[in-house]
Amino acid sequence: MEYGDKKVKKENHFYVYILRCADNTLYTGWTVNLAARVARHNTGKGAKYTRSRLPVILVYHEECADEKSARRRELAIKRLTRAEKLDLVD
Repeated sequence: MEYGDKKVKKENHFYVYILRCADNTLYTGWTVNLAARVARHNTGKGAKYTRSRLPVILVYHEECADEKSARRRELAIKRLTRAEKLDLVD
C-alpha cells in the first residue's frame, strides 16, 4: 500500500477462534479475517470437520500479534480438554 511517496506496510490482524458446531462439538482455527472465515465455514467450504456439522456459531476469538503466535495459540487451545475449552468460551 502506498501513501503519497511512502510505502506503508498493511497491518494484518491474526485471530484464533472457536466455533460451536450444530452437533455441539467445538472447532478451533486461526485466520486473518474472522467474519469471512466463519462465513466460509457456514457455506460448507471451510474445514472438512465443519462441513457435515453446519451451521457453526462463533463462540470465542482472540487477537494475536502475528501468524506464528496465532498458530501456537491454536495448537495450545486444541490441546485443551473439552471442559477447559468450555471454560475459555464462558
